[in-house]
Amino acid sequence: MKGAPRYWILLLALAFVQAAGVAPAAGQGAPGASSARGPAAGRTIGIKLLDAPESRRADPRAHAYIVDHVAPGATIERRVEVTNESSGPMHVDVYAAAATIAKGRFTFAPERTPDELTGWTSLDTTGLELAASETARVRTTVRVPRDAAAGERYGVIWAQTGTSTDRSHTMTMLGRVGVRMYIDVGPGGEPPSDFKIERLYPTRARDGRAEVRARIHNTGGRALDISGALSLFGGPGGLRAGPFSARTGTTLAPGDLAETVVPLDARLPDGPWTAAFTLKSGLVAHTTRATLTFPATPGSTGAVAASAARQGRFPTPVAAGLSALVLAALCLLPSRFLRRRR
Repeated sequence: MKGAPRYWILLLALAFVQAAGVAPAAGQGAPGASSARGPAAGRTIGIKLLDAPESRRADPRAHAYIVDHVAPGATIERRVEVTNESSGPMHVDVYAAAATIAKGRFTFAPERTPDELTGWTSLDTTGLELAASETARVRTTVRVPRDAAAGERYGVIWAQTGTSTDRSHTMTMLGRVGVRMYIDVGPGGEPPSDFKIERLYPTRARDGRAEVRARIHNTGGRALDISGALSLFGGPGGLRAGPFSARTGTTLAPGDLAETVVPLDARLPDGPWTAAFTLKSGLVAHTTRATLTFPATPGSTGAVAASAARQGRFPTPVAAGLSALVLAALCLLPSRFLRRRR
């Protein structure tokens, strides 16, 4: 077919970009924005981070969360924007509270539980009176003591609304939404971020749905928020499927191991399939490939005929630059080369 060489070369270039983790995840919303519904119908608040360090402009995590590496004695400032998304006035409390990472999850401490990081954190206001659809900005300041020990701390800047316990309310009903904090303390440069995909295998859930699971090991010095997508090809009759998004919510502290799951459809043929699974956190992305066969029995594990990890650490600007060079080179190719025989 005329023009086929150009078509296939462009596909290869685009495949390189996607494997490097540049392509956005399907359904991804505005970075750093989230909302929560309060105790009464229609009472909703939203919050988003407005600032990111200059050194992290290309890192999507730094636009969603307060992510930074600072030296002992340093001070950083960030602004969050709180919005009353309801049709009536609302009082909103703003405060910092503790968080931890455990069992592959970023875990929020109850209510206003303090920790070391919240003791370093102050806000320029702790209460907002917002009219319907009104927005306000709150400045967050983190002052790290000079004698702070090295290591990463976690917390959340919360915006909360609700009713307190009184004679007419015997229960406290709260709605809150927050911005996570990942503050690493230490001299010199930031510890590297990296991970390994140690195992990829197919399962069938007890409800009959096929699943692909990946075992992930955080081999770097910073916490990771894992996202990714799975593509299946070379299936029965040449079938292709995907990409399918990994289930969200996997967060790993340095040294942690956890699994991430991609839920699939119960009607998906057992295989064999060739699977390409790309996982990423911020600017770090790795892809692994394997030949999988899903089990027929619910609650069981299937076969992995072959596995080939393609561990590559491609920061977004580098991958984008390389793909741009590839496409530029294609434009310079002589037209007679692109019109070679069918």
